[in-house]
Amino acid sequence: MCPSAVAFFISLKGYADGREAKAGIANWIAFYNGRRLHQALGYRAPMAVWRERMQAAKAVDMMDNADALATCPQQQQQTGFLAA
Repeated sequence: MCPSAVAFFISLKGYADGREAKAGIANWIAFYNGRRLHQALGYRAPMAVWRERMQAAKAVDMMDNADALATCPQQQQQTGFLAA
């Protein structure tokens, strides 16, 4: 997290010590990313959007490697020109 954001957050809450500040900031980040709905994300939480995108990226990665997997148990034929 940005040091200036941490300083701002600490000044707002007036934490007793660094440990209390760290716990409070961690709770706020968990709420902000995990539960708070964001208008720009279609009223979804950022973590939900991130998970959806990660799943989509995994599907694309599998498609990129589709040629590595055999589509049938038969041996693949050699391709090329036959000698005359």
